[in-house]
Amino acid sequence: MSGSDPTRRGIDTLGMFDATAGLPEQVAAAVELGRAVEGLPDGEQVANIVVLGMGGSGVAGDLLAAVGQQFLPVPVTVVKGYDAPSFIDRTTLVFALSFSGDTEETLQAVDEAQTSGASIVAVARGGQLAARAEDLGVPLIGVPDDIPQPRAGLGALAIPPLIVLERMGLFPGAEGWVESAVAQLRRRRDQLVADDSPAEVIARRIGRCLPIVYGASALGAVAATRWKTQCNENAKVAAFANAVPELCHNEIAGWGQHGDVTRQVFHLVLLRHDEEHPQEARRFDLLAGLMEEVVGEIHTVRAEGEGPLAQVLDLIFVGDFMSLHLAAQEGLDPGPVPVLDEIKAALSHG
Repeated sequence: MSGSDPTRRGIDTLGMFDATAGLPEQVAAAVELGRAVEGLPDGEQVANIVVLGMGGSGVAGDLLAAVGQQFLPVPVTVVKGYDAPSFIDRTTLVFALSFSGDTEETLQAVDEAQTSGASIVAVARGGQLAARAEDLGVPLIGVPDDIPQPRAGLGALAIPPLIVLERMGLFPGAEGWVESAVAQLRRRRDQLVADDSPAEVIARRIGRCLPIVYGASALGAVAATRWKTQCNENAKVAAFANAVPELCHNEIAGWGQHGDVTRQVFHLVLLRHDEEHPQEARRFDLLAGLMEEVVGEIHTVRAEGEGPLAQVLDLIFVGDFMSLHLAAQEGLDPGPVPVLDEIKAALSHG
């Protein structure tokens, strides 16, 4: 991670800090992956899009849906599970995303989608999904081998489908939005690799408290969920996420008591972006006033950059670094996730 003190990274056997800092280049390179794939279906025949993926691959689907809802002429459904939706037919375009290529939920769902006649585009580093794509003769987009973990490959997983959709005539201008995102990620990286960066300061202040992350609408919800899962996997801590305005209709009522306890346990992070509805912006102001007495501290991160893709990736980038600093300050290795490996191994022998 150029420009930063390696001692601040703590134990990092898989090079997660450097991989995270390389997100701008990863996003830029992913454009070429999307340009190079051949055999794409006819975009005029597509009535709906389904994205299959779990974990780090699944969040790539969430990103596509959140950004695409403002531009795509057809709906996007993200599936994180074993079963493909029953509405899939020959008018459905399916993106099957699996970093390893061996995610069992995605493999079952893609088999069901193929049986239903969907057009399939696979994104995988290899494994069974790549083999299926080759056998079926469907487009396959490879994932670079030098990415240490699925969660460090968001650009490689999420960007090629956007470029594919542009090539199919479904997402005009996608490359322009990606260029804007790369420019913003490079600007933000200059801050994030510096001493006492915004991400490091938030991590230091959160300390051993548990983060609750709120964002607004689809973009903010994706960013908040990503902050949560990065805290889970990198820092090995519990974290929670929700979205405005929905949380104002339920969760906020759950903070009505036990403030003496919750103040010692939780910190709140508010993720703000320029695409918020005016009423969502007002709700954030109300939330801050209601929550200041029941959490230890409230942190606000404001997205920068031109366009929704740049803004959501900017928020995600800050959160990725924040989670790495949470791990480093506790002397934890952010890369390995042994409990996830144990679950996969147990299921494979079940």
